[in-house]
Amino acid sequence: MTLLPADQLGVHVDPAAIRIGILLPGVSPGSGCSVEVRIIHAADQFLQDIQPGDFPLSPGTLAPWGDFWSSSLPLADPFFARPGQYVYRYRVTRRLADGTVLRRDFLADPFGREFGVGKLSSFTLGYAPYGWSAAEAGWRTPAQADLMLYELNLAEFATDLEKAIERLPYLADLGVNGLSLMPVTNVQQTVDWGYLPMGYWGVDERFGQRKNFQAFVDAAHQLGIAVVVDAIYGHTSDDFLYEELYRDLRLPNPFMGSFAKDLFGVSTDWNQALVRDFFLSVNHHWLEVFHVDGFRYDCVPNYWDGGTGKGYAGLAYATHQLVKDRLAAGDPAVERFRRADGQLNLIQCAEQLEDVEGVLRTTYSNSTWQNRTLGAARQAAVGAPGALTALGFALTADGLPTEITHNGSDRIAKAPLQYIETHDHARFICQYGLGDGDGSDLLREGDRRQWFKVQPYLIGTLLARGVPLLWQGQELMENYWLPEQGRARVALLRPMRWQYFYDDIGRATLRLVRRLLMVRRQRQELRGGEVYFFNDANRYQNQGLLLFARWQGSAYTLIALNMSDREQWAPFWFPIGGNYREQLHGEAEPQLNLSGITAWQQTWLRLPPSYGRVWSST
Repeated sequence: MTLLPADQLGVHVDPAAIRIGILLPGVSPGSGCSVEVRIIHAADQFLQDIQPGDFPLSPGTLAPWGDFWSSSLPLADPFFARPGQYVYRYRVTRRLADGTVLRRDFLADPFGREFGVGKLSSFTLGYAPYGWSAAEAGWRTPAQADLMLYELNLAEFATDLEKAIERLPYLADLGVNGLSLMPVTNVQQTVDWGYLPMGYWGVDERFGQRKNFQAFVDAAHQLGIAVVVDAIYGHTSDDFLYEELYRDLRLPNPFMGSFAKDLFGVSTDWNQALVRDFFLSVNHHWLEVFHVDGFRYDCVPNYWDGGTGKGYAGLAYATHQLVKDRLAAGDPAVERFRRADGQLNLIQCAEQLEDVEGVLRTTYSNSTWQNRTLGAARQAAVGAPGALTALGFALTADGLPTEITHNGSDRIAKAPLQYIETHDHARFICQYGLGDGDGSDLLREGDRRQWFKVQPYLIGTLLARGVPLLWQGQELMENYWLPEQGRARVALLRPMRWQYFYDDIGRATLRLVRRLLMVRRQRQELRGGEVYFFNDANRYQNQGLLLFARWQGSAYTLIALNMSDREQWAPFWFPIGGNYREQLHGEAEPQLNLSGITAWQQTWLRLPPSYGRVWSST
């Protein structure tokens, strides 16, 4: 894969001129085409007596990709006398041999760095670039074993980037050290999850400008929090220029087309070199300009052609090599990824639900989403036979690798994400009953009075093998219901209800989550080492109990969960003798600690209902 010359694409404001460039293979004078850009000051765009200025672009080529249209507009032109934001769009006309005229207006710039409303791109005269803090140079992306992620939708979490920055200390205090952001790139709708993008090179105007996102990343890093962005590369909106332009002008498409699966939106064709180079360049742009710590690759099946293919696997490899090569060249801009052993801490997380093991074993991904834990937990919550056994194997990441060496020298840590809630599903509390939503299914909510039943599942997932992931508000027992299908999933805003921070249920859940994240952070065996699920259906699972252990050397922790509604006593044989501290309440209630344990001698454990105990060697 080859990086596109980003400095020639999109709009760039120089001291004396505005440079505009767009890559449109096959759109040429020889095919009867002409291209112009239509520009208007943002303050004038809704006024009927002020029309946009039309500026023709000149044809050329940009090797090896093909037809390239560009222009240089002098800033001395009175049209650009006013500072501030200008919005623009492309208009392309094609005249066929039979005299037919095909025209497509309102084309968003696929290389735009800023955006206006709807399908408008933008640029700003007098833009003040962001100045990174001195502390940013010392930031280091956390090792995967130490990651504790929090997924959030900026629009629901805090409305925009400036308000989100104000909430970052709360997240640091919670104990997470990584944010997985739902898409921040450009979409047409005002209320939208963002998974049908039409612009990839900047931050959607709903959230702010690029300097606002840079400030957000800078502030997060200063608080010890990594930032991972959602990357939607297997499909786009049908408003994406490379889809609607080539379709309507009846030209062969150099970008769009079926490649693997066609699950959502309009598929991108990874057989095309332009597609591969485009998205590698987008990754490079976000790493360089925005200092992100990695990517969560959405809907990998749409561009999955195996572990050595030219689609997803090729992109993950090329991105890793890009950072590796820049580190070798001494580039300080990527120093944050360097590990002490010379390997990388670049985060590349796949959403490959169809082949969890395959994507970990065969690609440069270091983590992946997987729904085994979520699915088993939901089945266990309703008492499905065998569900607790399935959950035990999922929490211990049975059968999945912990590290793979690729190409003889690239050692990459491997782990699944562990979660029971994500943006894709109704809140876990909804398993225990729903309100009527005042007659509207879309407004139904889980019964928060059943909050205590969620506790053992939280304990299990936050101490499981893998990378724990919380979904915004989960720590406050947020209780929105979400339909499995339909437009209402993505077009209805579900703001995080900060008032839950102050009620008894929210505060109790928050205390538990804070404690669990602190314990995970402090205990080395909860971030690495070995794991074992005590699969004894008669003794444990059939009684509503689930036990698994994690250890590293002589450090040993037993996680004992009681999903039932009654207190139970369970026998256990600790393999390491000595004293054990109960991590959740042992400090305040020392009678919960275990003293003088003899290795392999039966010990009876008292487990409270709808809760758990966590005993660690001292």
